[in-house]
Amino acid sequence: MLASVAGEEDPGASFDLPAGTEGRSDQAAGHTGGQPGPARRPMSPGDQAPAGTPGTGETVCPRCGGSGRLGASDCPECSGTGRINVGIGGA
Repeated sequence: MLASVAGEEDPGASFDLPAGTEGRSDQAAGHTGGQPGPARRPMSPGDQAPAGTPGTGETVCPRCGGSGRLGASDCPECSGTGRINVGIGGA
């Protein structure tokens, strides 16, 4: 058995696949790596990250107060949605 420099066992030193698994994917069914995922809303100028990014969440747009409107036009900060995606928590 091989050991690392720190003395731990090297789990990758010997790896045998069970018979019959050749060519079978180890990825979950239903999503192939090269295809795009579900459509997401485009980022607005006020978004700090795309929707669904870990460590982020939606909040009311501070510029329009959540109405999505500034005067007679869509709010340029949230693109008229009234919501923006921002980082939450953190250090």
